Amino acid sequence: MRRQERFAFVIDHFLRTAPEAETELFYGNPYELLVAVVLSAQCTDKRVNLTTPVLFQRFPDVYALSQGSEEEIFNLIRSISYPNNKTKHLMGLARVLITEFGGEVPSEINDLVKIPGVGRKTANVIASVIFNKPAMAVDTHVFRVSARLGLTVKARTPLETEKQLVKFIPEMLISRAHHWLILHGRYVCVARNPKCKECALQPACAYYQQQQRKTVAQTSMNV
Repeated sequence: MRRQERFAFVIDHFLRTAPEAETELFYGNPYELLVAVVLSAQCTDKRVNLTTPVLFQRFPDVYALSQGSEEEIFNLIRSISYPNNKTKHLMGLARVLITEFGGEVPSEINDLVKIPGVGRKTANVIASVIFNKPAMAVDTHVFRVSARLGLTVKARTPLETEKQLVKFIPEMLISRAHHWLILHGRYVCVARNPKCKECALQPACAYYQQQQRKTVAQTSMNV
């Protein structure tokens, strides 16, 4: 199957099975999503969702967060991975949003990456989810799934993966495709022991086809 055909197969599948895919993080406004995504780095969405309700009750907006002490913020997010660093990120995030962006979450990626704790992946999430921009956020799931399916070829970095994906995915579907790949990687194409037998993307998956060829070759050797 050619690369373009793989993309067409994958896109068609998800348009039929998950047309309204969206983030699993809980949020009510841009500020809350930004904080949640910063907290989600190397941490599960489930853990973040267990943590943010109390955090947002105490700090309902960026101005309240800017008044929080390091100790108090740390205690509220201590169950999150890397709480020390993320406490500093949240304090810096509040300061920069107020001093440089009038307390509002900016919509441009070049502005978002100026915020402490916000890299290109987080910036793309905010740009696509909140502002509906055609931005492809590449996390570990997107990176892995794209490579296994054969949507990306020899992409060594998240940025290379991003560039290859947006080249072949229609602009109007890029923000949804980000969620398609994340959710597929989270529940089906998991890092260890991917659930290939129950995956509907088998016909388009380079990884599955490679594994099948290995099985056939091994069987032939044992005959």
